[in-house]
Amino acid sequence: MDGNNNYNNSPYGSNYQQPYVPQHEKPSSESSFNSGMQGVNEPNSYNSPPPPPQNNYGQQNGYNQPTGGYSQPNNYGPQRGYNNQYGSAPRQGGYGQQQGYSGYDQQPRRPVYDRFMYEPIGFPETDRGQNSSNEFGFAEKKSRPTSERAIAALFLILILIAAGISIIGIIHDIAKSGEIVDKIGNPQQVVLYKESKPKGANDEEKFKDENGRYTTEGAAALVKPSIVKIYTYADYAGYMAKRTVGTGSGIVLNEDGYIVTNAHVLQSDGYHKVETVDGDLYDAKIVGRDAKTDIAVVKVNAKDLTPATLGNSDEAVVGEQVIAIGNPANLSNTVTDGIVSAVNRKIRSDSTGFEMNCIQTNADISPGNSGGALVNMYGQVIGITSSKYVSAEFEGLGFAITINEASPVIEELIKNGFVAGRFRIGIKLRDTETEEKKKALEEILGFELPDDFKGIYIDSIDKDSDIANTELKAGDFITEINGKTVSTYDELYDTISSQYEAGDTVPATCAHLDKNGKIDYYNIEFKLMEDTSGNY
Repeated sequence: MDGNNNYNNSPYGSNYQQPYVPQHEKPSSESSFNSGMQGVNEPNSYNSPPPPPQNNYGQQNGYNQPTGGYSQPNNYGPQRGYNNQYGSAPRQGGYGQQQGYSGYDQQPRRPVYDRFMYEPIGFPETDRGQNSSNEFGFAEKKSRPTSERAIAALFLILILIAAGISIIGIIHDIAKSGEIVDKIGNPQQVVLYKESKPKGANDEEKFKDENGRYTTEGAAALVKPSIVKIYTYADYAGYMAKRTVGTGSGIVLNEDGYIVTNAHVLQSDGYHKVETVDGDLYDAKIVGRDAKTDIAVVKVNAKDLTPATLGNSDEAVVGEQVIAIGNPANLSNTVTDGIVSAVNRKIRSDSTGFEMNCIQTNADISPGNSGGALVNMYGQVIGITSSKYVSAEFEGLGFAITINEASPVIEELIKNGFVAGRFRIGIKLRDTETEEKKKALEEILGFELPDDFKGIYIDSIDKDSDIANTELKAGDFITEINGKTVSTYDELYDTISSQYEAGDTVPATCAHLDKNGKIDYYNIEFKLMEDTSGNY
């Protein structure tokens, strides 16, 4: 370096002056000189810069100025000072000179570029402080906000285009949907053939022939208005809340509101309602009930009811077509059909054990059918259906109490409210007629009965009966009535009814058995009571 602060070893000659680079813009990797000289940028592996340009004065555009000022000849007139914003104290320049920053405290002149620079030099220190620097110390222009705005605008344009295409597609699909469906069509055209009955096919005269015999449709249409539904309530609270304990069927006997049904459909101390085929509801009062035959009569305050026509059940023949009408499972006016399977069947009630003369049929009879009608093809009621006489072990076996056997009971109930001449003992019993019944009783007792033992087991005794005042207790047996052995309900009833009436005293032999098989026999006498309750 010569006296003019020039590096003589520069490849551009001794008169070439290096451009001034402020200290804070130098790369951090450059070392500084402690001899009062700041680092000088030497040409390196980069391409060598061209010789500095000449100004109009024929001088090199360098920084070789006297100490204390930062000025440079130019074509614009007076030299401009460079005001140092880092402090007023002079510092050594990059060429061993003290470079003061004196002048007019004005903005710097236009920056000077060289081929190694991406940004101008000579901008104010304050501008440098506000801009970020790269690894070479040059400020980078902040262009991110503009890019983000451009991306957002492009994204918005894409959304609008997609929305427009979607709307156009939807409109097109709606407009063309009919044509598309027509083009696709059904894979196989289904033709439904539908016809109406011939004109007059439902006329009533078509349902009845010249002999007065109805078709199934005609018999059902004739008798259905005479069949009612009966609702049973346990108490008044249930009656008000319409909380039933069961439903059944009934047959209208006359226009004044007398209706026959099964005794087990009703409760002696319950509340009842009757619903006609038209949907009219009436409160029903029990006129009389007979649990022995399972027949009961109720009455409603109604006029102009449609009574059923009662037939002669003795005229029923096996194979004759019949229908059953009732309300099974609370389904009003249900009609099932079948034939007369047998006549004069002696069937015992499940609840009382009393034997009744019945008609066997294969027409479906279910709970709810009880009290309904078994009707022949002349529209005549020939039986009162009862689920209590239905076989639980076999399907297709239904029974109806013959109307000829039920009629005397109905007349007695309407006349007296009970069946006159009936007596009651005041006991509930189990017989030992069959081996099955005997084994069931042994399970209750917990021990086996002697092989040759016969008798009627006493389940319970009514406290208001005369027999309750005797030595007989629940769990004992009645073995004889006036010296005659009894082991079934029929034997007990027949023996008493053949010799005694209500009010008579009956002698009986009883037995008490223990688990060891010991039998203690004893004799009693009890008075028969007239049965007006219909419970026995």
